[in-house]
Amino acid sequence: MNKKFNFGNFIRSSSVPIMFILICIVSIPISGLSPGYLLNEIITRMGRNAFLILALLIPIMAGMGLNFGMTLGAMAAQIALILVSDWQIVGIPAMILAAIISVPLSVLLGWFCGTIMNKAKGREMITSYIMSFFMNGIYQLVVLFFMGSIIPIKHSNIVLPRGYGIRNTVSLVRMRQHLDNLLALRIGGVKIPIATFIVIALLCLFIIWFKRTKLGQDMRAVGQDMEVARDAGINVERTRIIAIIMSTVLAGFGMIIYLQNIGNIATYGAHSQIGMFCIAALLVGGASVDKASIKNVFLGVILFHTMFIVAPKAGAYITGDSMIGEYFRVFVSYAVITIALVMYETSKRRQKKDAGEQLKQAQRHGDKATSPSGV
Repeated sequence: MNKKFNFGNFIRSSSVPIMFILICIVSIPISGLSPGYLLNEIITRMGRNAFLILALLIPIMAGMGLNFGMTLGAMAAQIALILVSDWQIVGIPAMILAAIISVPLSVLLGWFCGTIMNKAKGREMITSYIMSFFMNGIYQLVVLFFMGSIIPIKHSNIVLPRGYGIRNTVSLVRMRQHLDNLLALRIGGVKIPIATFIVIALLCLFIIWFKRTKLGQDMRAVGQDMEVARDAGINVERTRIIAIIMSTVLAGFGMIIYLQNIGNIATYGAHSQIGMFCIAALLVGGASVDKASIKNVFLGVILFHTMFIVAPKAGAYITGDSMIGEYFRVFVSYAVITIALVMYETSKRRQKKDAGEQLKQAQRHGDKATSPSGV
């Protein structure tokens, strides 16, 4: 019975990864893509996206759920990249300077987001989601009006013809794939961006180390029970704000890695879906709202982006219209988040129900033990 129960729990907790494994198994042969092309695309997307997804782990550890507010870090990174692009700095130095510029912006935005989320305990995810929409309006104001009018922008290939505001697309050709090409290996036609993976590995090591620090232990305590953590002398509100600031700063760094791989900035749209796709990939890897690990990140990147690669081809083969595949993968991105949230809420209610039944049984046994014999 115990083995059967454990197997059932495994299937229930791993239903999303299992579903995506089945989708990929069915779609890969139908798509007709060669193994070499598919492997090359998966490795490229892993280097492009893994850092961003890893930025989600710290708020989950602190019990704040899925940080849709990581979009704020992406906005800070884009502003930094626009400035660096205007200054005509190239290569790795341009990326480093953009990262340095993004830090104070990310810290400020993360502090603001964390402060608001402290006012909405228990509803952090929806709060961060709406916060990303609110800050998107501020971002649009900065890049559409302030840049070129208040913030000096020198080069006309970045500014709109009217003299202020940033064009829809900003080229990053001067830093395009400079990190990916640094120490890159080619094995059988497959490009492996060694330097990018080293940066990602360093972040993984940092997260493992950080969990063992005093602050990391405090975040885990806050994530388990805020009241118990407060009674233990932990400043709960401050700890939660630090978690969001760290996530926002790391998201900014991840967005720089992402955009240097792409080679341009879609000024008004690049950041808008980044949080949704990163969260969907993490959930596909088997993570939940209150529990996620590094292995969930990499499994999620592989499964989610394999589906992204093969879905249009499979859709074109089955229906004759590749747009069906595009619609399918966008639909799945939202659907997997919905399924994961429903499963999390169902699991919470089941745990509360089980805890209530155990409490009732304990009370009944207590009543029997204290009742007079023979009565």
